[in-house]
Amino acid sequence: MASSMRIIIVPGWRDSGPSHWQSLWANRLPGAERVRQDDWITPARSAWVASIANTILAQPGPVLIAAHSLGCIATTHLPPEAAARIQGALLVAPADPERRAVLADFAPVPYRLLPYRSVLVASGNDPYCPIRLAGAYARAWGSDFVRLPAAGHINVESGHGEWPLGLALLHSLADESALAVPASSRSVLMSLETA
Repeated sequence: MASSMRIIIVPGWRDSGPSHWQSLWANRLPGAERVRQDDWITPARSAWVASIANTILAQPGPVLIAAHSLGCIATTHLPPEAAARIQGALLVAPADPERRAVLADFAPVPYRLLPYRSVLVASGNDPYCPIRLAGAYARAWGSDFVRLPAAGHINVESGHGEWPLGLALLHSLADESALAVPASSRSVLMSLETA
């Protein structure tokens, strides 16, 4: 993978606050670019998908996606020209847009194989998406599925700040030379793989 690899941070509904792992990664990782939305409160699928696609297509080469919640669902709606630029995607705590009326524009969720490698991380007690639905997403999208016990929505409220496991999973989608990840995160991934 080329050293020009960019990491695209795709927040979910209401954005990610300053202590959220997405914000911490955006500030820390070289080549990270955060997607901006005009309206974080009442999201419209066409506008959100266009913002993500434009951010991806503005990069000089392939990208890695680090998406959370509704950002995961928006990412699966990307047009082919943007999806073709994705090297891999970390899809964390995907939302169920049918559970909240304000997110209904993102339904139906695409149930098709994604054209890039992806890892979907979900929690057994996520209030925004039942684990069975997250598993169905993973099967439909062809994602590797990582189930975390009692991790909530995998955000600040559930105790996930820096979140080294997530960083290790993101690293697993990239060549080591393109993404600087602390040794502690790599060891977390190695213990996951041997478990």
